[in-house]
Amino acid sequence: MGDEARTAEGKVFRFEEDFAGDLRCIPMAVRFRLDLAGIKLSLRQWSRMSRAERAWLLALPVTDDAVLAKYRDTVAACLIRQGEQPERLETEQSPAWAAVHEVPAQVATYAQLAGVASPTLPQWQALGELQRFALVKLSRAKHDNVNFLPALREFGLLD
Repeated sequence: MGDEARTAEGKVFRFEEDFAGDLRCIPMAVRFRLDLAGIKLSLRQWSRMSRAERAWLLALPVTDDAVLAKYRDTVAACLIRQGEQPERLETEQSPAWAAVHEVPAQVATYAQLAGVASPTLPQWQALGELQRFALVKLSRAKHDNVNFLPALREFGLLD
């Protein structure tokens, strides 16, 4: 786990403040850690958690594998209290956001479809892990990713 994963804790990006700032939706920082922990969480499950649980899941600094395991166990416990079994996800060994030697094709393609330049390799490399994760998530096919351009602006990649 890189240093950026450690420093990105508790962050809600400006582009997501209107829907995730009050924690009614799952912030990217939480989605990032859920992916790292290999656990799937639906919006319905998230909304059934207490405000304190959601705030804790956003604020917890995930600094190493032991804390990540605690994070996974806490999410699982919250779901079990809801009467649901946690759904595990296969964790990617080489996720697209972790690659710093090239801009992922899906990000470049989505930028092109949006009518803007793709991040250059130096720009991509200058982004933190959470920022790269957000751009990969926001460029998934078959999703209405209205926050892709606002994210590029926020990350200093668009004027």
